[in-house]
Amino acid sequence: MKRLLFTFSITVTLFLQAEAQQPPPIRGLTGVDELARVYDAILDARFERVPAMLQQACGPAPREACQLLDAVNTWWRIQLDPLSTTHDAEFESKIEAAIAASRAWTAREPLRAEAWFYHGGAYGARAQWWVLRGRRLAAARDGRRIKEALEQALALDPGMADAYFGLGLYQYYADVAPRALKMVRWIMLLPGGNRSAGLEQMLRARDTGRLVRSEVDYQLHIIDVWYEKQPARALELLGRLRMRYPHNPHFSQAMAEIQDFYLDDTAASLRTWTTLLEAAQHGQVAESALAQANARLGIASQLDQLSRGEAAVEHLHAVIDARPAAPFAVIARAHLQLGQTLEHLGRNTEATAAYRAAIAAAGRNDPLGIATRARTSLRAIERSPRSTTTQ
Repeated sequence: MKRLLFTFSITVTLFLQAEAQQPPPIRGLTGVDELARVYDAILDARFERVPAMLQQACGPAPREACQLLDAVNTWWRIQLDPLSTTHDAEFESKIEAAIAASRAWTAREPLRAEAWFYHGGAYGARAQWWVLRGRRLAAARDGRRIKEALEQALALDPGMADAYFGLGLYQYYADVAPRALKMVRWIMLLPGGNRSAGLEQMLRARDTGRLVRSEVDYQLHIIDVWYEKQPARALELLGRLRMRYPHNPHFSQAMAEIQDFYLDDTAASLRTWTTLLEAAQHGQVAESALAQANARLGIASQLDQLSRGEAAVEHLHAVIDARPAAPFAVIARAHLQLGQTLEHLGRNTEATAAYRAAIAAAGRNDPLGIATRARTSLRAIERSPRSTTTQ
């Protein structure tokens, strides 16, 4: 018995000594102020400034964090024209490199909380891209990795408020996801979520985080529109983002679309689109040609709804005549809208020509179904007793 007690005592002593020799976790985010300035430049769509800013920030900031923000810079370029795949290869290359670098960092310094934080953030950026491109299984796999990495970050540093953002996103979507996506989660053995806890964690990141505050507001506006059915609150969040980042046309566009489709406020949507067009014409927003085209299409849609079709036609012809390279399918969209507006004006012969031009411009890659919609309208005109009307 004495020998047994002695052995137990020795074991406990060795265990306590091992615990005492275990180095403490390394907490905090390094160079976060410099990285926050880079993030602000990205959200303001100052994409061309980011490489130089990252070079400067990567003195105090970790190289892996800068790699991630370089990929995020490309991700926000994609968000300005989400149907275009022009920047996809660049983003994929950058985000894969960021994931690999942060994974190596966690292996090299497993007790450093920020290594796990940026590892989870890298998976988070890739998951958003997967969702945009319709690869939901891949996004679900990354969701589990995000959760595990950020939970490890918080285990090492419970005060790392920024880590609650990605964790909160997972908790929210894992709870409110549609039935089909919940089945995917069950098949892949993904942990369940909690809607209210997820919202609380995201708000905590926004209120006390140092890096992701504005990104939280952006993600919350999506949640408010799609799941919480709070478009007015989403509009308020976007309004703050537009004031903070006036050079990014995406926030104005999102506001105008909410005013139109969710609040049914045509006049307000027209004002927002018009303000965006004026800013783009004066070079006050990024990708001014893209922003002008989007704004004119939006203005034309609102004018048509207000029975001001002649004014709408002018904006649509301006888009067609300018032949901008972006946004995706812009010429086909302009011809389709032109056909619809001319049809509302009773100018069916001209509308027919516009619909045929839309079909020709749509081409084979037509995710918006422009050609199908134009053909449907053509058939309706052919059946109409007014089909011979020209002016």
